[in-house]
Amino acid sequence: MAVPKRKLSRSRSRHRKAQWLKTTAPTYATCKRCKSPTRPHRVCGTCGTYAGRDVVDAG
Repeated sequence: MAVPKRKLSRSRSRHRKAQWLKTTAPTYATCKRCKSPTRPHRVCGTCGTYAGRDVVDAG
């Protein structure tokens, strides 16, 4: 099994762990037909349209 040859400093390990906190909230766009928030480049879950066309039968 691999064993580290030297102890990592606190600044090096904390610098690596700091990258985990860089999560961002998902972006939302508004649907042109029903004005509900949707993810960009996805079919609207409320009315079933994408790029101004009916894609999914929303029931």
